[in-house]
Amino acid sequence: MTIRHDSITAELALRLVVPGGAPVPVAATMRYEPADPYAVSIGFRTGADEVVEWTFARQLLSDGVRRPAGDGDVQVWPAAQSGGRIVCLSLSSPSGHALFEMPRSEVLSFLRRTYSVVPLGAESEVVDLDAELALLIWGGPAT
Repeated sequence: MTIRHDSITAELALRLVVPGGAPVPVAATMRYEPADPYAVSIGFRTGADEVVEWTFARQLLSDGVRRPAGDGDVQVWPAAQSGGRIVCLSLSSPSGHALFEMPRSEVLSFLRRTYSVVPLGAESEVVDLDAELALLIWGGPAT
Protein backbone atom coordinates (compact mmCIF):
# COMPACT_ATOMS: atom_id res chain seq x y z
CA MET A 1 0.00 0.00 0.00
CA THR A 2 1.31 3.45 -0.88
CA ILE A 3 0.30 6.18 1.54
CA ARG A 4 0.57 9.89 0.83
CA HIS A 5 1.85 11.84 3.79
CA ASP A 6 -0.18 14.98 3.23
CA SER A 7 -2.07 16.35 6.19
CA ILE A 8 -5.83 16.50 5.86
CA THR A 9 -7.33 19.63 7.41
CA ALA A 10 -10.78 21.15 7.65
CA GLU A 11 -11.74 24.56 8.96
CA LEU A 12 -14.94 24.28 10.99
CA ALA A 13 -17.30 26.81 12.49
CA LEU A 14 -18.39 25.17 15.74
CA ARG A 15 -20.78 26.31 18.39
CA LEU A 16 -19.85 26.19 22.07
CA VAL A 17 -22.95 25.32 24.08
CA VAL A 18 -23.30 27.70 27.00
CA PRO A 19 -25.72 26.59 29.75
CA GLY A 20 -28.45 29.18 30.09
CA GLY A 21 -27.08 31.28 27.21
CA ALA A 22 -26.78 31.49 23.48
CA PRO A 23 -24.21 29.23 21.76
CA VAL A 24 -20.87 30.92 21.09
CA PRO A 25 -19.22 30.53 17.67
CA VAL A 26 -15.76 28.99 17.82
CA ALA A 27 -13.35 28.58 14.91
CA ALA A 28 -11.53 25.26 14.84
CA THR A 29 -9.23 23.28 12.60
CA MET A 30 -9.58 19.53 12.38
CA ARG A 31 -6.39 17.74 11.28
CA TYR A 32 -5.39 14.23 10.29
CA GLU A 33 -1.77 13.18 9.85
CA PRO A 34 -1.31 9.91 7.92
CA ALA A 35 1.89 9.31 9.91
CA ASP A 36 -0.35 8.97 13.00
CA PRO A 37 -3.17 7.06 11.30
CA TYR A 38 -5.27 6.27 14.34
CA ALA A 39 -5.69 9.86 15.55
CA VAL A 40 -7.37 13.12 14.64
CA SER A 41 -6.71 16.49 16.24
CA ILE A 42 -8.90 19.50 16.64
CA GLY A 43 -7.48 22.90 17.46
CA PHE A 44 -9.78 25.52 18.94
CA ARG A 45 -8.80 29.14 18.44
CA THR A 46 -9.34 30.72 21.83
CA GLY A 47 -7.62 34.02 21.11
CA ALA A 48 -5.67 35.82 18.42
CA ASP A 49 -2.65 33.51 18.74
CA GLU A 50 -3.92 30.88 21.14
CA VAL A 51 -4.96 27.38 20.11
CA VAL A 52 -6.12 24.62 22.41
CA GLU A 53 -5.59 21.24 20.77
CA TRP A 54 -7.19 17.91 21.56
CA THR A 55 -6.17 14.61 19.96
CA PHE A 56 -8.33 11.51 20.02
CA ALA A 57 -9.10 8.39 18.00
CA ARG A 58 -10.33 8.79 14.43
CA GLN A 59 -12.56 5.76 15.08
CA LEU A 60 -14.20 7.59 17.99
CA LEU A 61 -15.12 10.48 15.69
CA SER A 62 -16.34 8.08 13.00
CA ASP A 63 -18.47 6.10 15.46
CA GLY A 64 -19.84 9.26 17.06
CA VAL A 65 -21.29 10.48 13.78
CA ARG A 66 -23.71 7.53 13.85
CA ARG A 67 -24.17 6.69 17.54
CA PRO A 68 -22.94 7.82 20.98
CA ALA A 69 -19.25 6.95 21.41
CA GLY A 70 -16.58 7.49 24.02
CA ASP A 71 -16.34 6.69 27.72
CA GLY A 72 -13.74 9.14 28.97
CA ASP A 73 -12.64 12.71 28.40
CA VAL A 74 -13.87 12.75 24.80
CA GLN A 75 -17.41 11.80 23.86
CA VAL A 76 -19.11 12.19 20.49
CA TRP A 77 -22.73 11.65 19.45
CA PRO A 78 -25.15 12.58 16.67
CA ALA A 79 -28.05 14.98 17.26
CA ALA A 80 -30.59 17.02 15.34
CA GLN A 81 -31.38 20.69 15.64
CA SER A 82 -33.61 23.04 13.72
CA GLY A 83 -30.84 23.74 11.17
CA GLY A 84 -30.16 20.06 10.46
CA ARG A 85 -28.04 17.23 11.78
CA ILE A 86 -25.06 17.96 13.99
CA VAL A 87 -22.38 16.05 15.84
CA CYS A 88 -21.86 16.87 19.50
CA LEU A 89 -18.33 16.81 20.90
CA SER A 90 -17.92 16.79 24.68
CA LEU A 91 -14.46 17.42 26.14
CA SER A 92 -13.60 17.09 29.83
CA SER A 93 -10.38 17.83 31.65
CA PRO A 94 -9.36 18.82 35.18
CA SER A 95 -9.71 22.42 33.97
CA GLY A 96 -13.37 22.04 33.02
CA HIS A 97 -15.88 20.77 30.52
CA ALA A 98 -16.95 21.99 27.07
CA LEU A 99 -19.69 20.89 24.71
CA PHE A 100 -19.42 21.76 21.01
CA GLU A 101 -21.81 21.32 18.12
CA MET A 102 -20.21 20.49 14.77
CA PRO A 103 -21.87 20.43 11.33
CA ARG A 104 -22.35 16.72 10.55
CA SER A 105 -21.84 17.16 6.80
CA GLU A 106 -18.45 18.79 7.36
CA VAL A 107 -17.33 16.10 9.80
CA LEU A 108 -18.35 13.40 7.32
CA SER A 109 -16.52 15.17 4.50
CA PHE A 110 -13.37 15.39 6.65
CA LEU A 111 -13.60 11.69 7.55
CA ARG A 112 -14.07 10.67 3.90
CA ARG A 113 -10.91 12.62 3.01
CA THR A 114 -8.95 10.84 5.77
CA TYR A 115 -10.17 7.45 4.54
CA SER A 116 -9.05 8.29 1.01
CA VAL A 117 -5.48 8.61 2.36
CA VAL A 118 -5.53 5.79 4.95
CA PRO A 119 -8.55 3.51 4.52
CA LEU A 120 -10.41 2.28 7.56
CA GLY A 121 -8.70 -0.91 8.73
CA ALA A 122 -5.41 -0.09 6.96
CA GLU A 123 -3.95 2.00 9.78
CA SER A 124 -1.61 -0.78 10.93
CA GLU A 125 0.00 -0.86 7.48
CA VAL A 126 1.19 2.72 7.99
CA VAL A 127 2.63 2.33 11.50
CA ASP A 128 6.23 1.10 11.80
CA LEU A 129 5.69 -0.97 14.94
CA ASP A 130 9.42 -1.67 15.47
CA ALA A 131 10.26 2.04 15.38
CA GLU A 132 7.37 2.90 17.71
CA LEU A 133 8.42 0.24 20.22
CA ALA A 134 12.02 1.47 20.07
CA LEU A 135 10.83 4.97 20.90
CA LEU A 136 8.83 3.68 23.85
CA ILE A 137 11.47 1.35 25.20
CA TRP A 138 14.75 3.10 24.45
CA GLY A 139 13.67 6.65 23.75
CA GLY A 140 15.17 6.64 20.27
CA PRO A 141 14.58 5.33 16.74
CA ALA A 142 15.22 1.70 15.85
CA THR A 143 18.61 1.01 14.32
